[in-house]
Amino acid sequence: MSTRVRISELPHHVGEVVQLLGWVRFRRSSGTKLHFLQLRDGSGFVQAVVKKGNVPEEVLDAAGKVPLESAVSITGTVREDARQVGGVEVTVDGVDVLAPCVDDFPIGKKEHGVGFLMDNRHLWLRSSRPWATLRIRAEIIRACREHLDEQGFVCVDAPIFNSAAAEGTATLFPVEYFGDTVYLSQTGQLHMEAAAQALGKVYCFGPTFRAEKSKTRRHLTEFWMLEPEMAFADLDDSMALMESMIAHVVARVLENRKSELELLERDVSKLEPATRLPYPRVSYDDAVKQLEGTEHAIEWGDDFGAPQEDAVSSGHDQPVLIHRFPMQIKAFYMQADPERPELALGCDLIAPEGYGEIIGGGERSPDLEYLIRKIEEEGLPQEAYEWYLDLRRYGACQSAGFGMGLERVVAWLSGIPHIREGAPFARTMARTAP
Repeated sequence: MSTRVRISELPHHVGEVVQLLGWVRFRRSSGTKLHFLQLRDGSGFVQAVVKKGNVPEEVLDAAGKVPLESAVSITGTVREDARQVGGVEVTVDGVDVLAPCVDDFPIGKKEHGVGFLMDNRHLWLRSSRPWATLRIRAEIIRACREHLDEQGFVCVDAPIFNSAAAEGTATLFPVEYFGDTVYLSQTGQLHMEAAAQALGKVYCFGPTFRAEKSKTRRHLTEFWMLEPEMAFADLDDSMALMESMIAHVVARVLENRKSELELLERDVSKLEPATRLPYPRVSYDDAVKQLEGTEHAIEWGDDFGAPQEDAVSSGHDQPVLIHRFPMQIKAFYMQADPERPELALGCDLIAPEGYGEIIGGGERSPDLEYLIRKIEEEGLPQEAYEWYLDLRRYGACQSAGFGMGLERVVAWLSGIPHIREGAPFARTMARTAP
């Protein structure tokens, strides 16, 4: 009698007869009497050995011909083998081909270009690299929620359809909505400010959309963002949460996703410093001075691009917090520094190794008249923000929070070269399928 188990559970079933359901990832044979099938089931990989004398002739013959990526049911005995992934292999006594592939699997052992792989992302996901990356992504999500939930944050879902911009009108995706025009969400922050005034500490975690005409390795048009918001909080509170959460996330990935990091050949020694607190903090003023005389120098008041972020972070093995940017390059709702009103009480967290900004946030202005003036200066329709202004009319309080781009964190921790590999199905300027 066999017990149905998943591949990841096999080390706990040595000596037992088990049933595995999965797909044939690789197949090799030693003549006609011995076949080796590498099976995957989503939880891991295992070698299954089909040997003459252990199975009927028809099963032996079928095992030697089964097309790659066919769905199969295998029964056999779990054996210890330190040479194999997971330290075990399965000696097969039965193979049932449930769904043979009708043609050669498009993504075989040979090398393919990124364009081809992205066109076939629905099939590429089965390969070891995307498999490992998406498991790391899931660990990051779990760790973020764990860290916030343990600190008393409440998860509140933000809407996808919005009546106005929150991060600049140039990057909006308009949508026809029953004869009116609305926009896909750029951020859930404004709604989290409302939720924070009800629940104190909240966060949303969901898809956001930016119509940025960018083809860099750091941009997607659709990405997931984690956005905590805290009532009665300031910039220092926001920065403290940024660094404590990232340190927790990195620690969890290092602890729970060792095999995936190893498969990706990630140098974990470059991640370990991110588990230490505090992180270096650099003001915008000091960062601009640091860049003086280099090829990445900018004028005071200009925003940072990737070259500036990389240059400032290059001297550190931990993420770096860059704070107090000029007001002119930050959103209308940012609180001004009372000591220097030309500066915003905001902060970006820059990942090391050239992965750039992964978090942006700061303190929100509670001043009704100030926000009305800023909305007018930026040419925004005040009527679309009346609900947001109500938060200042009725019990306004100091609040702070941030937005973390999930795919950027996935790219950094996985060590992958492009953010598109950090999403299950990436959306860019040139890609809306599969």
